[in-house]
Amino acid sequence: MLKMTTKNREKIAELISSITVKNGIFITGTDTGVGKTLVTGAIAWCLRKSGLKTGVFKPVATGCEHRREGLVSRDAEFLSHCSDSELPLSIINPVTYSQPLAPWMAAQKAGQPINWQVIADAYRQVVAAGDVVLVEGIGGAMVPLERDFLVLDLMAAMQLPALIVARAGLGTINHTLLTVEVCRKAGLEVMGIVINGYNSDSTDESQESNPRVLRDLTGLPVLSVIPYEKDSCVEKGLLGVEVLGAVRLANWVELIEKTDH
Repeated sequence: MLKMTTKNREKIAELISSITVKNGIFITGTDTGVGKTLVTGAIAWCLRKSGLKTGVFKPVATGCEHRREGLVSRDAEFLSHCSDSELPLSIINPVTYSQPLAPWMAAQKAGQPINWQVIADAYRQVVAAGDVVLVEGIGGAMVPLERDFLVLDLMAAMQLPALIVARAGLGTINHTLLTVEVCRKAGLEVMGIVINGYNSDSTDESQESNPRVLRDLTGLPVLSVIPYEKDSCVEKGLLGVEVLGAVRLANWVELIEKTDH
């Protein structure tokens, strides 16, 4: 674990941990671009179709677009669309930066530190408005939100069960095992793994064996293996039938009810 000062970390953790969530999941990934937003949106769609009012929350986003109403994250738009949220994007995604960097660096570039009180206030509204809350992180678990506060620290403060989104191909075993290890060392419950981007036309033979290897080495369920599908696109707000079909194989309502948090 990285050496970090404790004062600021404890202050932020206290602010976030004061918010009680009955049912929820924190979706993290083994890397940037593994498909966290696509998976989070698909789960939100499934929960909504099961009759649950589903809150979605992305505390911090970078690489956002300048629009008339301000900086907007396409990820947040996608989550709002999939969950049919009535909340404004400024609540779903309260902190935004234009530079596509880790939040700590994006905040420095913008000269605008992360406002944790704004995040906490928005999180309370999301929690209050839904039966279940899906929180999507940024990058992987070890991404710095501040110099002394990682995504992992935010996960620990929220105390939601973690879902890990991983790539399908070669290299994913190492990345996934490392992510599982740091989550467990932080005392987090890891509910399972979702593998995203499986391509049946690929010559990468590891795609076939990776789900079994990850189950064996982590003791965790691989809850879904999601195929690559051109009809699914976060930027265009599209969820294809193959992606939804793969995600719906897991009983998300039952999984959330079984978690201990």
